Amino acid sequence: MPLRNLNHFLILARDLEATRDFYVDVLGLSVGPRPPFQFPGYWLYLGERAVVHLAAKGGAGAGPGAGTDAGTDAGSATGAIDHVAFEASGLADMVARLDRHGIARRHRKVPGQGLHQVFVQDPDGVTIELNYPAAEGDAV
Repeated sequence: MPLRNLNHFLILARDLEATRDFYVDVLGLSVGPRPPFQFPGYWLYLGERAVVHLAAKGGAGAGPGAGTDAGTDAGSATGAIDHVAFEASGLADMVARLDRHGIARRHRKVPGQGLHQVFVQDPDGVTIELNYPAAEGDAV
């Protein structure tokens, strides 16, 4: 069966609450239902889909193969991911929100693609790319 879409990504957060607050207060995701795992965490929703899963870094059972007995420690890693991207709208509102929270950002236009990108980092250093229609970038 072929792949259909990206389901979610898991962040092993140094500060679970600060990371949750970034994705909820800054990016606009919402905390939603999560199975009763034996480790603390959150599932953050974009509409009806839980797209970001959070667990405490170093928490048993929270790392690679979460839900198994593999666990994780502060030195474990699953590879080299540079960033995670979201399609977005409302660039002016997002810029204002980033300013209110004191979050640095970097802008880039993508030649020939009609995209204006904004790059930010979450509290754990994960780079988040926000893709807006190019016309929205012209107004900012």
